This record gives sequence, C-alpha cells and structure tokens, in this order.
Amino acid sequence: KMIKKCLFPAAGYGTRFLPATKAVPKEMLPILTKPLLQYGVEEALSAGITNMAIVTGRGKRAIEDHFDNAFELEMQLSGTSKERYLEEIKEIIRKSTFTYVRQKQMLGLGHAILTGEPLIGNEPFAVILADDLCDFDESGVISQLIKIYNQYKCSVVAIEEVPMNQTSKYGIIAGNLVDNSSNTYQVTEMIEKPDENNTPSNMAIIGRYILTPDIFTILKNIKPDKNGEIQITEALNIQANQGKVLAYKFKGKRFDCGSIEGYLDATNFLARKTGII
Repeated sequence: KMIKKCLFPAAGYGTRFLPATKAVPKEMLPILTKPLLQYGVEEALSAGITNMAIVTGRGKRAIEDHFDNAFELEMQLSGTSKERYLEEIKEIIRKSTFTYVRQKQMLGLGHAILTGEPLIGNEPFAVILADDLCDFDESGVISQLIKIYNQYKCSVVAIEEVPMNQTSKYGIIAGNLVDNSSNTYQVTEMIEKPDENNTPSNMAIIGRYILTPDIFTILKNIKPDKNGEIQITEALNIQANQGKVLAYKFKGKRFDCGSIEGYLDATNFLARKTGII
C-alpha cells in the first residue's frame, strides 16, 4: 500500500523550554518565522503525503488554529504588501487534510502512536517527531524512508551515528548491512538508551519512521516499563525479531530542537542558509 498518512505525536509538555511552553505548545516554537511542526508537515508533503494525523493534548489548540484559515487576519492583510507572508501556510492548508486526536495521558511515544490508531486505520504510515528538525538538499528523510519501504514492505527507521558518550539519549540499533553499497541495515536488536559500556553500536534512531499497521496490535500487548510508559522501541524489537525492521542512515542534517542547544543550532544554521545572517 502507498504511504498516505503521517502521524505527528504532539502532546508532550516541552518542559525543557519552560516557561515559554507554559501556554505555547513546544511544536509551535518558531525556527525563524515557521513553527517546528510546520517544517515536519512540509517534509511530509514533499513525500507526497497529504493526510496529517496529529496527536495533541490539553493546551494545544494553537496547533489546530495554525493549520486553519484565519479569515480576519487574511482580510486585514488582503491587498497589502504583507499578504505574501501568509501564502506559504495557506498553500499547506489547501494541499493537506488535518485530523486530530487527544492523548489523555503522557505515557511514552509508543502510547502516543497507539493513540493515533483511529486516525490511521489498517495501513502503513509515516511518523515525524517535530522535535527533530531535518534539513536536506534533495529529498526529505521521510521520502528516503518511503523508497526503502516500497522495496521491502516492512517498518523502516531513520538512524544516524552519534558519539558513543551520547548513546544513553537514544534508542540504539544493532544490525547488519543489507548490502555493502547501501546505508540500509537489517535490524537485529534495539536497545532503549544504553550507556556507552553496554551499547551494541553508535547508530541512533531519530524521529522519522515508516511503520506497518501490525505495530498497533503489538503496542496494545506491551507491558509498560518501570516508569509506566509504553516504548515504541520495544514494539519495534518484536518486529525486528521477525526480520521486519530496517534502519536507514539518512542523507541530511538533524537538529535536536527538543534541547535549547539544538534549537539554537537549527536557528543559526537556517538563518545562514537563507541569508538572513
């Protein structure tokens, strides 16, 4: 089946950016003039996906308002030189369908993805975590993953090499190259946040996935971890044990905008790239 839907888990509190995120969703924090979530939606659109399924929570109404028409503002700017500032977001709204569901409890990424099941149904889908802002020259990370999915018809995760002393921040994969000329690995194991003495590699999963719909059944049957959370890594491990997960070392540059340092790096990088500074 074609990948027609992209799920955006967007219910987190964004505690590292308090007090800014007390009333503003962290996904709506701007990099230059665009919210983080808009970059993710644009990446999905560039991959031919038009159905954006967003998992939200309390205090996230700004997300729905952003991806909707603003008649008063449009009327105010109509016919003025400032009208062009809205052209980009209006084009996104015109091309996309947005659906929403609320995650009532924050119980991990696996739980957030499971919450999105009514929006996805029984079909393969993409997942974008807006915290991970990816810059690319040719095709977006989701487009790259879809090419792998179309060839192998199984779940695919995006990976990048990280310093060994940073492995405790990520899900880490162990795997074997599918062929020597590719950046694609058959995943044999995934470990959630191992320390550098116990990690099988330095290949970290980032916030881009293609998932097959059986992931929902797996997530429903997983026991929560010691923190009461359902981890997507554990569900993917079950698929990996069946030989059904690939990892792809993507082409592009990722910024961890869930951290203040990464957020600043992304802002400075894009400011230079666009010639603002």
